[in-house]
Amino acid sequence: MDSSTTFIFILGTILVTIFIIWAINRSSGQNKLLRDKIFNSPFPDEWEVILENNFKLYKRLPNDLRSRLNSYVNVFMAEKSFEACGGLDELTEEMCVTIAGQACLLLLSGRCGCYDTLSTVLIYPDMYRGESSINEDGTVGAGGNRLGESWGSGTVILSWVHTLRGPAIANDGKNVVIHEFAHQLDQKDGSADGAPRLGFTEENRDWAKSFGVAYQRHSKRHQGGRKLVIDAYGATNPAEFFAVATETFFEKPKKLKQRYPRVYEHLKSFYALDPLAWK
Repeated sequence: MDSSTTFIFILGTILVTIFIIWAINRSSGQNKLLRDKIFNSPFPDEWEVILENNFKLYKRLPNDLRSRLNSYVNVFMAEKSFEACGGLDELTEEMCVTIAGQACLLLLSGRCGCYDTLSTVLIYPDMYRGESSINEDGTVGAGGNRLGESWGSGTVILSWVHTLRGPAIANDGKNVVIHEFAHQLDQKDGSADGAPRLGFTEENRDWAKSFGVAYQRHSKRHQGGRKLVIDAYGATNPAEFFAVATETFFEKPKKLKQRYPRVYEHLKSFYALDPLAWK
């Protein structure tokens, strides 16, 4: 290949690269404009009725947070697909809106997008049988009865019965939708480790220390058969501790703050919400 041919080849490669970058940026800009338009669209009255009936925390939200949640629900409903599984006879608007409302509660800080890597929500009528899987360390994860799952590949799975049951009892620290979507936030950096904050800032280091201490303390209380504020499932591993602590933060905020004040303050900062202030 002579010098002139080499020059033309290099120039062509540069131009193609520039075009690809331009096309990606243009597409990204168009997607942002579309999302902003959907975000600011009016919220359907029938969706508000669904959330008021099926999501008790929704009625406690201050007006500004409620309005912001509605906007995120608009985007979630427009961008995510829902599929009926396991013999679910009918996929209804009520199901989709009920899930979207609970999931979007975790997004009100404005820092987490709208579950941008999530594409699909699979809905089973009730508890379902999960398949065994190969873990990252090569071990085999056992199958068993499941209420929900969060996959890093863009899928969340939920039991409809438990999707309704969680918010119906708003002070028991159990909400499968909040739990699985907390996992989605944790998985955003590519791994589920109970540390959704990235970087090496002082706040992030304090997060790791505070959650580590609280997780060990919680695990010891569980092993000792002592009374727990955070559900026993949180003792499984740090990722589950974060997800279960998030459930507790929204459903039993006073008890969480009393038992694990640093965990409460970190979750308050991360979600930019303070459930104790809601009447």
